Amino acid sequence: MKFQGGKGMRRILTIKEAAKLIEGLTEYRIRQMCKSGQLPCFMAGKKYLIDEKALYKAVFGYVPEDVKSA
Repeated sequence: MKFQGGKGMRRILTIKEAAKLIEGLTEYRIRQMCKSGQLPCFMAGKKYLIDEKALYKAVFGYVPEDVKSA
């Protein structure tokens, strides 16, 4: 899912998409990180939605170059 804002396109992920993107990170752990505030996210109804850049920053501490430019 992509959204266009004032600073270009942002890739927004569901918990399931985020778990597929980062090997070793489960849907359960991502949900825990969202609930605790470790991972910035927002909700649309009952679904947690996560910015791809925020996911990388929370998990690895940096955003890879290929994600920055997307």
